[in-house]
Amino acid sequence: MTFKRLAGAVLCVLALGVAAQAQDKGAAGVKKEPVMDEKQKAAMEAWQKASTPGPQHKQLAEMAGTWEVTIKSFEGGGEPQVSTGKASRKMIMGGRYLKEDYKGTYMGQPFDGMGLTGFDNALKKFTTVWIDSMSTGVGVGSGEMDSTGKILTTSMTYSDPMTGKATTMRQILKRESKDLETFEIYGPGPDGREVKMMEMTYKRVK
Repeated sequence: MTFKRLAGAVLCVLALGVAAQAQDKGAAGVKKEPVMDEKQKAAMEAWQKASTPGPQHKQLAEMAGTWEVTIKSFEGGGEPQVSTGKASRKMIMGGRYLKEDYKGTYMGQPFDGMGLTGFDNALKKFTTVWIDSMSTGVGVGSGEMDSTGKILTTSMTYSDPMTGKATTMRQILKRESKDLETFEIYGPGPDGREVKMMEMTYKRVK
């Protein structure tokens, strides 16, 4: 949560506290109902709406489970390097976010990763965060689902260790079926043009 959004939530809580104090200011032995002005009511309604899981969160919940993953890395050209792993996904925070824990290998090295995917009701966009054992940075992105509800395209920004600058990747998640997904990652090649860097195939175990 950004500082601005956190501050807004705190203000809403304070508003309720002020309104609740009105209960003690009535005649002796008589409690009044909390009183909020129109702005306070609107703020509370907006925050309740923004925090309530909706149909997009149900879409994410369909992706929960245990998955076997095969990774094809196309970096460096030539034949792709193949790695394997397992992903465990579950909904957290009352069905608001899909958490993924990944464990496997990548380019012959142990590889652990963790991601969060959600849908921001206020921004009307899917959001994602990713960290892993091959970096000390945090990838942050957002995107949209197509009209079929099967293809999620996001733009992810991460720190490039080669340049020390922020770089953007395009990610496409394709839900082929309830038990099969493909995840493609595209990024800038040596000449700056977009190239396919990675393809991950998810097959549901349970």
